Amino acid sequence: MHDPSVPAPVRGREIALLTNPTSGKGKGARNRDVALARLRESGFVVRNLQGRDADEASDLARACVADGVEALVVCGGDGLVHLGAQAVAGTGVPLGLIPSGTGNDVARYLDLPRTDPVAAADRIIASRRRRIDLARSGDRYFVTVLAAGFDAIVNERANAMTWPKGQMRYNLATLAELRTFRPLPYVLQLDSGSGAETIEHEAMLVAVGNGPSFGGGLRITEGALLDDGLLDVVVITRMSKTKLVRSYPRLFTGKIDGVAEYVHRRVRSVTVAAPGIVSYADGERFGPLPLTVECVPGALEVIA
Repeated sequence: MHDPSVPAPVRGREIALLTNPTSGKGKGARNRDVALARLRESGFVVRNLQGRDADEASDLARACVADGVEALVVCGGDGLVHLGAQAVAGTGVPLGLIPSGTGNDVARYLDLPRTDPVAAADRIIASRRRRIDLARSGDRYFVTVLAAGFDAIVNERANAMTWPKGQMRYNLATLAELRTFRPLPYVLQLDSGSGAETIEHEAMLVAVGNGPSFGGGLRITEGALLDDGLLDVVVITRMSKTKLVRSYPRLFTGKIDGVAEYVHRRVRSVTVAAPGIVSYADGERFGPLPLTVECVPGALEVIA
């Protein structure tokens, strides 16, 4: 008799499993091995793929989607979800996830098991699908948050540092940037669907969220929903460095809305302009400002 706690077998269905083996300090490779065994044991035909770099991984993902695999499953962090989303957006091929990164914000959004690759593989086997929005700028998409201010400058500095590894590198980069950081002049063009408006702020950072958090639970766009057809734009206007440091932990709890310098708007699209800023989205280098970002409702089908 079939044990109802074990997903029913799925003979002969072909999916692709794309892994970033170095994500989460090598957790990617370990989680892949466990998930791959579980998926194959359940009857899936699994193409086991990894690229030597992001370009090759992207080519592999797109080739599988063009080939008509039933799903593209990524084993990694938000960066690999970002890569996978580019390949499947608008195609109807769903994106599955075996969380293996350091941040795993998308796994949080979708309430996926973040520490148990077998349980995550069982979600793939159960194959329940859900549609979510994506944010798009030009021909690129993002799932979580676009950072375009102090946080993006910290990212640039951290990426240029070779020591130390992990979160401490970001902490040091944050302290280094705080010493010299000045608020930047931003011009934002907001379109809520009922009309457009332009606002200007001297600000510490601007974030455009499709979802509520990035960077491992930094809840900068608290309240953002994945399927409301809207983007959440957050501006933190000019504040003292002391207050910025003091307010920073509140971003992790999402309790930032009591801070006077916090401005939050919901829009269909936004154009963000500020001098000298390279934006980051899903933790990946995304592009220099100015950028126009729009919400594309239901553009991504996920297995969740």
